[in-house]
Amino acid sequence: MLKEVLEIIELLDDPKVDGDIVGKFFMNEGAENVEVKEVRENKAYTHVIKVFIPGSKGKASGGKFPTLGIIGMAGGIGAYPEFVGLVSDADGVITALATALKLIRMKKKGVSLEGDVIIATHVTPRAKIIPHEPVPFVGSPISVPRLVRELVDPRMDAILSIDTTRGNRLINVKGIAITPTVKEGWILKVCDGLLDILQNVTGRAPAVVPITMQDITPYGTGVYHINSMMQPATVTSAPVVGVALTSEVPVPGCATGAIDVYSIEQAVRFCVEVAKEYTSKRVSFYDEEEYKLLVNLYGDMRVLQGRRE
Repeated sequence: MLKEVLEIIELLDDPKVDGDIVGKFFMNEGAENVEVKEVRENKAYTHVIKVFIPGSKGKASGGKFPTLGIIGMAGGIGAYPEFVGLVSDADGVITALATALKLIRMKKKGVSLEGDVIIATHVTPRAKIIPHEPVPFVGSPISVPRLVRELVDPRMDAILSIDTTRGNRLINVKGIAITPTVKEGWILKVCDGLLDILQNVTGRAPAVVPITMQDITPYGTGVYHINSMMQPATVTSAPVVGVALTSEVPVPGCATGAIDVYSIEQAVRFCVEVAKEYTSKRVSFYDEEEYKLLVNLYGDMRVLQGRRE
């Protein structure tokens, strides 16, 4: 899937790119349903893009197979004019859009998944830089809580949330890693089925990001977050798994020249394989009975999805 990755990088590596340009690209590729929405806040804005790819037995056509959401998280794809070129933070956007492009081309060849897939991300070539330890991040032009409400779709039965995760000292491998499943304030066990897919895609022992309770709380509380990867879990009851683009050393989100096309290609293959398995009901993100047992034993954890006033 390197071809799709390179095409999306070429599309996005332009200070004039916006949601309309990306939307037209996907319509020309044969996408059946593309939504582009300008979202404004405090005189700043971004373009949210959703690509809907119907399955042969998905809910959109009256079927009962589940819908997978794939969200590309980022503060922005560029930080013009201060930094020239795609920044490291763009990985989630590139991965999500390249996954959409691959699934669309599969469908054009007559290969449909059983369930529907919704891919959502946003395009911001002129993002701001914000302080963060150990390296600075790229900040979204609109607040992250507002952004995730726009990206998360109520039709998503489970979500892969993709984000550059290089600005830390906690995950020290180059490539891709996943998180445990998060559902309604609970950090659940890592999904065995997703670990199987990850090791098949990479040919290596699967890496897991050590997320904490802080990471699954909403932005704006003042507590430390590894990044925004788990923020979709704060606004949905669907199970969320983070897909992290990682490195051996901390790399600033605003760094240019840091895009690793081979890691992104692995992430795209992972997302496509998860889409195949999840929408056909062969993989579930969590054990529903064990989740019910945890809630019965220890109570509801949805308080972590909100903010105490």
